[in-house]
Amino acid sequence: MKLAVVGHVEWVDFVLVDRLPAMGEIVAAREAWEAPAGGGAMAASALHSLTGAATFFCAVGRDGRGFATLEDLRGAGLEVSAAMRGDRDQRRTLTYLTADGERTITVLAAPLVPHGDDGLPWTELEDYDGVLFFAGDAAAARACRAAKVMVSTGRARAALLEAGVQVDALVGSADDVDEAVDDELLMASRPRWVVQTEGERGGAWWAPGAEDAGGRWSAVPLPGEPVDTFGCGGAFAAALMAGLAAGRPIADACALGARVGAALLCERAPAVGDLAYVW
Repeated sequence: MKLAVVGHVEWVDFVLVDRLPAMGEIVAAREAWEAPAGGGAMAASALHSLTGAATFFCAVGRDGRGFATLEDLRGAGLEVSAAMRGDRDQRRTLTYLTADGERTITVLAAPLVPHGDDGLPWTELEDYDGVLFFAGDAAAARACRAAKVMVSTGRARAALLEAGVQVDALVGSADDVDEAVDDELLMASRPRWVVQTEGERGGAWWAPGAEDAGGRWSAVPLPGEPVDTFGCGGAFAAALMAGLAAGRPIADACALGARVGAALLCERAPAVGDLAYVW
């Protein structure tokens, strides 16, 4: 299969602490490291590990971190089509990882996402079996619709509202307001399936407007000790897309996404690990 993720990548400074500092408090980090990550990059990495290949459409800044981002992603095996913005530095974030497995993110610059006029090989998406639209502008969203299967997340709300393209599945989160699925978004994207993750409670899927067309999945037993939640949502959406592109029923695709999300929960970000056994 030919599968792609269209989204963002950030240069992330990870800081491992026992807990978040209170106002005015100084805390000592147990460990700190930096790497390219972010929701789109983590989704693409998970897709590559799951299926053996993935293309990642993104945008980076024309600075040292931007060049390092491309080098690291390609070195990890991803096929990367990137727009390099000469007027921008690479977007950075500061991410606290705490002992309870949660991640808390501070964004240090404006969004840096791929655009339909960036000169990327958008027309090639016509030959793709599936694409996950994680972030981009409306023109990028329209280009994604050329793929056999298009899945998007609630984070792409503004682009989906403007693009007016129909998606096969729209993924939201019950625990993240940035991934909420409301009536306006449903009207604009007209999804065949709506999928809502609920963390440790599992999640649900349904077909808008169809009675009794839906179901739930339960949380998957973890393959190890939980470490942090960074990237789990994007990895779930990428696996869901891969399952649908392979012709699996929606219930099986959601179960696949849940297994991938559980596996990432047991990895220290931005590591993904071998996911081929999950497929």
